[in-house]
Amino acid sequence: MKVGVVMGSLSDRPVMDETCKLLEEFGIEYEVRILSAHRTPDEAISYAREAYDRGIRVLIAGAGGAAHLAGVLAGVATVPVIGVPMSTNMMGGLDSLLSIVQMPSGVPVATVAVGKAGAKNAAVLALTILSVSDEKCHGKLVEYKEKMRASVLACNEGLNG
Repeated sequence: MKVGVVMGSLSDRPVMDETCKLLEEFGIEYEVRILSAHRTPDEAISYAREAYDRGIRVLIAGAGGAAHLAGVLAGVATVPVIGVPMSTNMMGGLDSLLSIVQMPSGVPVATVAVGKAGAKNAAVLALTILSVSDEKCHGKLVEYKEKMRASVLACNEGLNG
């Protein structure tokens, strides 16, 4: 099973690297593409249409501003699409968030937080989707959540004297 990590431009790479790092940590195979909803629409549509047949089971799309990439992919893909809104200078990422989350009926895009936190959450959400049918993925998700739990509880040590 593969995850497709798509970004609208090379400038999105530092944020989307957070997605890739977490997918690597989970041992999930992925591929990265730069495709634009506006500058390479034919290629973006072809990529999404062919995703399932190529073994991709989740698409993660990061884009900023008008941020139509996730919606274009979701319009033709037959796998779940997760949108990662990029922070922008103009509106701090609110424009990206609204562009991704406001999809018409029948074209869902799971949308996560703006920026690096969203990029990390996109990887966790992809793992959660994959874990429904893959016990190995499920086990890694359980381990990840246990590590988070232990990290938070460890913060309590020494707080009260």
